[in-house]
Amino acid sequence: MIRTVSIVPTVLSDNKQEYREQIERINAFTRRVQIDVTDGEFAPSETLDITNIWWPKNWEADLHLMVSKPSEYVDTILKLSPALCILHAEASEDLLPTFNTLKNAGIRVGVALLPTTYPGNVKQYIEAADHVLIFAGHLGVQGGQADMMQTEKIPLVRNMKPEVEIGWDGGANISNVRALAHADLDVINVGAAIALSPNPAETFQELVAEIDKNGVVL
Repeated sequence: MIRTVSIVPTVLSDNKQEYREQIERINAFTRRVQIDVTDGEFAPSETLDITNIWWPKNWEADLHLMVSKPSEYVDTILKLSPALCILHAEASEDLLPTFNTLKNAGIRVGVALLPTTYPGNVKQYIEAADHVLIFAGHLGVQGGQADMMQTEKIPLVRNMKPEVEIGWDGGANISNVRALAHADLDVINVGAAIALSPNPAETFQELVAEIDKNGVVL
């Protein structure tokens, strides 16, 4: 049985003007969006500073922090009050205290796993999380090819916490989104395929239609 899968556009930018343009391009057709923030340390590139991040009030924002020390961002996260905040298991500090602070403020928490991270090695984070993000791309960069071998982590995560929401981030596009939808995911984050499309709304609808198809995945 295929789960209900959501296509979630991602926003990644290093300047205020481009960030606003990305927001405006997708605001007409989506309400759940993932916003990526990097620190130039955990990820090689640096995005717009988190203090300059904003989103429309009617959005359900997932904040994905690709940063080494998430605890340094807690005050700003609390002010922004995203629906979900995703932190990386590979950060340089224990995530559990930050998870607890965010949960106490009513913010759902997620843990992202880089391609080299085995789920069993971060079981404590998966058990504490509301969302697990299977990261299959390159930190701080949109586009590129999806590492489909990362789908092998999905049943491992499900066995640890069957009810957890599982997302995918990295190289999702019209050629592979149907296969990803059949891999027992809940959320497929899409960056370049939507951001670089001449008609983002049309591309979004094509992706939604593709994951709704039944039958053999080619």
